This record gives sequence, C-alpha cells and structure tokens, in this order.
Amino acid sequence: MSDIIKLLPDSVANQIAAGEVIQRPASVVKELLENAIDAGASQIDLVIRDAGKSLIQLTDNGSGMSVTDARMAFERHATSKINKADDLFAIRTMGFRGEALASIAAIAQVELKTRTHDSEYGTLIRIEGSVVKSQEVNVCQPGTSFSVKNLFFNVPARRNFLKSPTAEMRHILEEFHRVSLIHPEIGFTLVHNDKEIFYLMSGSLKQRIVALLGNVYNERLLHVSQRTETMSVEGFIVKAEFARKTRGEQYFFVNKRFIKHPYLHHAVENAYQELLPRDSFPSYFLHIEIDPSNIDINIHPTKTEVNFQDTRLVYAVIHAAIKKTLGQFSLSPRLDFDSGEAELNVDFGEISRAGRPVTRPEITVNPEYNPFTNPIPVNQEWQKKQEIPTENWRLFYERQKTKEEQSEAEEKTRPERHEVVRLLQIQNSFIITPVKSGLLVIDQYLAHWRILYERYMKQLDTLRMGSQQELFPQTIQLNAGDAELLVNLLPDLMLLGFSIETMGSRTFVVNGTPEGVTDRDITAMIEHILEMYKINQTDLQLSSKQNLARSLSASLAVKHGQQLSDSEMNALIDQLFACEIPQLAPDGTKLFNTLTTEQIQQFIKQA
Repeated sequence: MSDIIKLLPDSVANQIAAGEVIQRPASVVKELLENAIDAGASQIDLVIRDAGKSLIQLTDNGSGMSVTDARMAFERHATSKINKADDLFAIRTMGFRGEALASIAAIAQVELKTRTHDSEYGTLIRIEGSVVKSQEVNVCQPGTSFSVKNLFFNVPARRNFLKSPTAEMRHILEEFHRVSLIHPEIGFTLVHNDKEIFYLMSGSLKQRIVALLGNVYNERLLHVSQRTETMSVEGFIVKAEFARKTRGEQYFFVNKRFIKHPYLHHAVENAYQELLPRDSFPSYFLHIEIDPSNIDINIHPTKTEVNFQDTRLVYAVIHAAIKKTLGQFSLSPRLDFDSGEAELNVDFGEISRAGRPVTRPEITVNPEYNPFTNPIPVNQEWQKKQEIPTENWRLFYERQKTKEEQSEAEEKTRPERHEVVRLLQIQNSFIITPVKSGLLVIDQYLAHWRILYERYMKQLDTLRMGSQQELFPQTIQLNAGDAELLVNLLPDLMLLGFSIETMGSRTFVVNGTPEGVTDRDITAMIEHILEMYKINQTDLQLSSKQNLARSLSASLAVKHGQQLSDSEMNALIDQLFACEIPQLAPDGTKLFNTLTTEQIQQFIKQA
C-alpha cells in the first residue's frame, strides 16, 4: 500500500489558517490595528475602499521594522511576543500568535512599507497569495504602512460569501470602535471611499466615547471605579433612563483587549435590576485590569473570549462597582418621609402675592338645576362609531372555500354572528372571541405585526407614500454604523411615510413619520428598526424591502401588555382576516388557535 499522508504546501496551509483568522475585511482591520498598537503608535490612519474588498490601508507612526523583521513578519508563527510556552500566560500585548500577516498575505495582494526611526531608508515588500513578488529599499516615513488589496482574490468562493458593502462596513466600524475606545491616548482617523468618517484626537476615555457615539453621551455617562487587591474595574455606564432598545453599546475590555463574556454581562444587567425600562438594555464601557497569570486569552482564534481563574470574583466586583455608581448618582427620585422638616402649615390669610391676599376659592351652586328636566340628546354619529363591524369576518373564510372539508373546518372557526361580538383581552396580550367550534385565541402582537407587514409591503410595491408631519421635528444622532445604514434605507423609508433629512454624517432630523404612529419615542423607534434590520440581514435571506417592511412592522406593532378597547380589538381582528396570510406572523409563527368545546370540557373535568 502506497503512502497517502503528506505535508500541505505552505500556500494551502496559510489559506487554511486564514480561514480561522481572516473571516471578512473587518478581521484584517482588527489585526492591523492591533499590530500598530503593539508597535507603540500614537497616530493610526485607516483608509477603506468598497468596505474593505478593494483596499484596506493602515498607516502608523510606530517603531517600524528592520529589513529582516519586515520579511520575517509574513512567516507563519513568527512573533516577537513569545519565546517559551509560559509566556502565553503573561501576555499584555494585542497580537501574539504570529499568524495574522501570513494569513492576510495568503488571500490578498499586500504591500508593506516600513522604516525604523533610526534608519535612513525603509523597506518595500509586495506579496500576492503568499508569494513574495518583490523586496526593495524604499524612501518612506518612520513607522509602517500596510496596503491590503483585493481581499480573497485567489479564493473566489470565500469572496462570494461576503455580505453587502453596508454589512461589511458595519463590521469594520465595530472593530474600529473596539480598538479605539480602549486606546483614547492614540489618535485615529478613518476614511471610507474618500469620505472621512472619524477624526479622533487623543484624550480621555469619556472624550473618546463622546467622539465616537455623539455629543448626547456627554450627559449620559456615569463613571465607574472599583479596585481590589487582585483586579480593578474602570470605565463608564449609561444612565438607566437612556437605556437603548438594542444591545449596541456594550463593551468589556480585559487588559485593554475587547472580550465577550455573557456571565459578566449578566452582572451588569443584574445591577440595573428594576431600573431599566421594559425591553431595554444597559450600555457600558468597562475595562478590567487583572494579572495576566489569572486569565487565559489563548482559547479562541479571534482572542475575543477569555477564561478567568476566579470568574465569580470578577462578577462580584463588577456588580458591586455598578451598584455603587447607581447609588451614588441617585438615578431614581426619592421622597424622604423621615426628615421631619417639611411640616406644612398654610394660613391663607397670611400668604400674599404681588401685594394681593390669596383667598380661598368659592364654589357657586344653582339650587334650581335639575339634570332630569333637559336630557342630553344622544349623539347619533358617536353611537354609529361604537357599533362593532363584523362584516369582514367572512373574507378569510370565503377566500378559502375550495374544498368541502375546508368549508366545514372554516364553519367551526368562524366567529359567531351576533349583533355584538363579545371580545375578551387576557393579560393585555391575547384576544379571545367565541366561534362555533369553541373559543378563538389571537396573539395581538403577532396579529398586528402581520397586518402592518402586508400594509408596508403594498406601499413599497405601489410606491404609495402616506406620512404625517411632526409638529416639532426631532433631531436624532446615531453611531457611524447605524448612520450609514439609515442613509442607505432613506429612499424606502420615504415610501413608508418617513421624512428624514441628513444633517451631517451622523445627525438626522425627522420631519414626518408613517400615518398612525403616535406617542412614540422616535429615536428609540428608529434604533429598533435598524437593529431588527441588521438581525434579519444576518440571519435571513430577505430582500431589502422585505427586511425593512418586516423590521418596521415589528417595531410599530402593538406590544404584549398594551390594553386595547373593544373597538380596537374588533378593528384588529377585521384587518387580520382581510390579510392574504392571516394565520401566520411574518416570521412564520402561528398567531391564533382554537380551543374546541371538547378541549374546554376536558380541561374542566381535569381541574
């Protein structure tokens, strides 16, 4: 039998490693940013084209590399951070695996210009698909400049799996946020398609948060600080009343490295308990300093997950720190009933205003008035409005009469025809109405979601706009990723009834909203729409219009817990059974069911 095991060529091995390390353009951005920080840069400039597919160029003023180091940097497992295995448990730098540049060079066209500060000339290296095309002396500035062009040019299958430019740019912005937030002492710039997105000057952490996320955060942040013998927690949390409807601004850092840790996130949420509005999430920017020997950061290729030796201790310190901050700043107003200083004794004869005495109000009564002599006439129009329309109940069932069996089934679930349809709302979430076969139970949120979804899809298909102007236009400010997404969605949002103007790169003015949208927090509503759109874009294969209609309808549908009047319940049910697909919500969830008379009888017997 011939031998079948063989060593892979370096080019193939590098592409396999690239599959772990370089998943999308944002992965390249992350690795290059971390290398620049490890090089001691005080200024980092990032230029992006076509969301990183065509070009990712990073320039820093760090230490630079010698001729030999410049060439060695592209070899696998080449690193200046580790000499022995024990060094893995004393890591304080960002990159240490020695796979990043080799992986990038395996799937892109890379150009490196670098020069140390004590050298007169620098080095220029060009590599394509792990093959060195040229290496020569070059005149350049001290520091390093990486140009990564045509990512995945030799792996077309990987390139085809990249998301839309908007989605890929959002991932790049997230990586940029993660690195720049924890390094406020470094200046950063970000340019995308010749448009400057960020120009960040060095400063404090609070200044960096405000520069990245907007001036509105200046008044929302609360400082957190807690130190123990083994660790410290520093950073900021956002006041509970400004909690977002999405999980956007949640950042944990350990020794200046961004991490994801659900258990520690629970510590934050638990500290906010009973302070957060319904369906809201706290925002935080917390940095944990701990002895590197007490953590293991080498458990994931992207280094976003860590293991702590004593996770419960870290949990307790974070929870206590946030509880302390929330208590110190007295986020919820309180009345002190024990002070004993506010005894109220009012003498109306002694109180005066502008020289005039304040007198008690006098009540005049007409003793001759008889409410039964002139009865108030009944408003016939009002009475007509209160009559509950039931004629639309047939629409759904008549539409389905194609077989005799279906007709019989529909007869059992059709609401009974009475002069008044009796409706019952349970827990302000479910609507119950009698049908011939028993009781029909309808989920009010899912039903309204279906109604709005079909309405908005028709508006987008027919290009029919319906908008109501805001009496007082509202200004909203979004982070860079959400702002870019909103700009791309503006044409379709206009068809749905929104009137939104751009006022700068991340500021918008909302002049109008879709018809029927009242008493809504417009900022929270738009943030929720954008978050739903991003989730659908990631998890589902939907067209842009389907995604937007689904996101908007999910945001505006009546929620569980919202009380409805009889007329509102009747209108909702009429509109539901006039829909094309009344039995399912837009996500495929069944939105109503029937409790048969037999099931009810069986339940009573078992009780």
